Amino acid sequence: MHQRVNITLPNETLRLIDRVTRKGDRSRFIDAAVRYYVEAIGKAGLKQRLKEGAVARAKRDLSLAEEYFALEEEGWREK
Repeated sequence: MHQRVNITLPNETLRLIDRVTRKGDRSRFIDAAVRYYVEAIGKAGLKQRLKEGAVARAKRDLSLAEEYFALEEEGWREK
């Protein structure tokens, strides 16, 4: 399903679009560009949230790793 919308773009943007698309393909190009942009922003946001979460949990994670390191070393010695 498609819906006609009226948008305004700077002339330079239209020239760029026309340089990389064939006549009549503006809508398809804009659709692909918007989808790509939204996906990229979503991935960047997810990456940022994961990084913030890792930094926030770093102290706890290090503590757990140190706590279990001795147990793992003991397990390896028994093998």
